[in-house]
This record gives sequence, structure tokens and C-alpha cells, in this order.
Amino acid sequence: MKILTVISHASAQQDLSDHLRSLPQVTGFTFTIVEGHGVQSEKDPFLSARDKVVGFMPRVRVDILLEDTDVDTVIDTLRKLDNSAISHSVYWVAAIDRGGHL
Repeated sequence: MKILTVISHASAQQDLSDHLRSLPQVTGFTFTIVEGHGVQSEKDPFLSARDKVVGFMPRVRVDILLEDTDVDTVIDTLRKLDNSAISHSVYWVAAIDRGGHL
């Protein structure tokens, strides 16, 4: 098992949710509201005057538990979406040793 974590601008949450729900490889996911800190590019289309003043951008994190063989398919599908908020996202994949229900 793998966990795919994607960090996107907060405005991408609904679009991400709609597309993830349509993928048969995705059986569920979790959204968390996060704040993006770091060197902000002046070319970032989502960097508002407010973001420049407060020093962070509103982001959403989505964690998706996937079978190893499904990770590339889901990433490729997200890459092809016509949504600039999603196209400015970052992601990482980590191995999961064990999971289940308590």
C-alpha cells in the first residue's frame, strides 16, 4: 500500500474531490486545511496581496490510500486535469507498512 499526498491551493478542493470520486482506484480520501509557508514565487497566480502580507497561502492537503499498482494511474489522471489550481500542486508518495480499522 502507498499513501499519495497532494497539496493544492484551497480553491482546488471541490475539483479534486469530484475527480477523485470518479476514479475506481480511489476508495476514499481525506482533506485537511493547511497553510503553505516558504519562498513564494511572484509568478504564482494564486499569490494574493493578502498572502504576501500574512506570509502564507491557504492550501488543502488530500491523503489517498492506494494499492501500489494504482499510484501512477491516479497521478497521471490528476496531471491531465484542466485546472490551474491543481496544476500548481505538489505531491509525494510514501509506503504504508500496515493499516486497518480499529
